[in-house]
Amino acid sequence: MNDRCCRVQEKLKQHHIEAVLIMRPENRRYLSGFTGSSGALVITEKEKYFLADFRYFAQAKAECPDWQVVQVKESLFSALLELLAENKVNVLGCEGDFLTYQQFMNLQNKLAGWTLTPLSEFIEELREVKDAAEIKALKKAATLTTQAFNYILNYLRVGKTEKEISLALEFFMRSSGGSAPGFELIVASGPNSACPHGTATDKPLNEGDLVVIDFGCGYNGYYADFTRTVVLGEPTVRQKEIYQLVLKAQKAGLLSLKSGIKAKEIDKEVRQVIEAHGWGENFGHSTGHGVGLAVHESPALAKDNETILKPGMVVTVEPGIYLPDWGGVRIEDMVLVEEEGCRLLTLAPKESLIICGGGRFN
Repeated sequence: MNDRCCRVQEKLKQHHIEAVLIMRPENRRYLSGFTGSSGALVITEKEKYFLADFRYFAQAKAECPDWQVVQVKESLFSALLELLAENKVNVLGCEGDFLTYQQFMNLQNKLAGWTLTPLSEFIEELREVKDAAEIKALKKAATLTTQAFNYILNYLRVGKTEKEISLALEFFMRSSGGSAPGFELIVASGPNSACPHGTATDKPLNEGDLVVIDFGCGYNGYYADFTRTVVLGEPTVRQKEIYQLVLKAQKAGLLSLKSGIKAKEIDKEVRQVIEAHGWGENFGHSTGHGVGLAVHESPALAKDNETILKPGMVVTVEPGIYLPDWGGVRIEDMVLVEEEGCRLLTLAPKESLIICGGGRFN
């Protein structure tokens, strides 16, 4: 944690600011280790403060021993003003891409006499490359996720509802040592699977349905993200063809993914496979994204992202094809970027369309 704060202090000089206010929960945890749901950080060129109210003061003292924990007695603004004056700070940075416009204006009004500088991706850039402890947590989250997937395959049956499957998945993950998932589980069957982010409904699974299952287990604050598409009963020719095309596109992305390549190049490799078969308009989202303390974080594997991938980044590769009123197919894995390639963290079957009940059809 100390090394992370030192890197923040180095960035203060680069951005010509004297201190930074951190309020985004993931950034707060990344820098301090605090697991609670409220609190603010103030980092100056030499000091680091944790501002907590009565509810979280004791927890912050226990979890953040290297921080000066300040109890907020009146308001966050009054405590902040006192710290800025005490440290002779004139220029304060804030998370411009997290605060709402109203929050920013309130802060600016309260800080009359100080210069308030909105920052973009200030801490998020540091979070892109994971250290050994973060990679260990992400590997564990990925393992728990794939175990949950293997479990749910034996639970899927005609007549089960999407909500029942979602509940069974979450129960398994929690009872296996994981925490709550980082996003609402996606269990979308039949025509519902054509909605990339369709949430589980009361719809029962029917014979012949494609079922898109997108979920991820949490572990020590870090989250996995994983998708498989399965079928109830024997798949049709069209289902098999589209599944194999999505798999081919994902493999193209995985083969090209390595340190030194631009994020947009991965998206290009994946997208051109799908476009070559005439389904480009049915793949309407980016190829992937970073994963860590948040399920969706930088870098995005998107067509306009110039970010150069580095060893230690953890990203998803998740192409899909979605046909309204028919259904959809998505295959998603988490990978660790390495010098000469990438390493799969989510190890679950995908070479053929899995038939629920244990069989597979090539």
